[in-house]
Amino acid sequence: MQALVSIIMGSTSDLPVMEAAAKFLNDMEVPFEINALSAHRTPEKVEEFAKAAHGRGIRVIIAAAGMAAHLPGVIAAMTSVPVIGVPVKASLEGLDSLLAIVQMPPGIPVATVGINASMNSAILATEILAASDSALYQKLIKFKEDLKIKIVKANEELAQVKYDFKVG
Repeated sequence: MQALVSIIMGSTSDLPVMEAAAKFLNDMEVPFEINALSAHRTPEKVEEFAKAAHGRGIRVIIAAAGMAAHLPGVIAAMTSVPVIGVPVKASLEGLDSLLAIVQMPPGIPVATVGINASMNSAILATEILAASDSALYQKLIKFKEDLKIKIVKANEELAQVKYDFKVG
């Protein structure tokens, strides 16, 4: 089995946030790898990773970073593999990370999800892969249908909750 998605984080302290992405990819049976690389502490390793990613079969990179959040942009500058940035709430409620990731210069795009929204990054990565994989596309359709069912059930449960002044 060869990884199609690479989850990269600035340090293992980001793992609690990134576990949702790993779980989603695992549930969808998308082969992935997960590593810690730092744009500031191991820049040579980041460059080596980014330049070799496509040749190793990586088709989407999910890069998580907090604070200055340079990792997704640095990776995107060195590869044409799509990069999805996950801003991690480390300081300033994560707004510093979010702004650092979305404010990329022309020609170096980084798709960005919400703060700590690693599951959405995995869903987006899966959607990118599913553009050329009909079986994976069908799994995504089922996943989204299950989301609808979950909301319908939640509303049914809410209808049963009683309050003296609740109407309906």
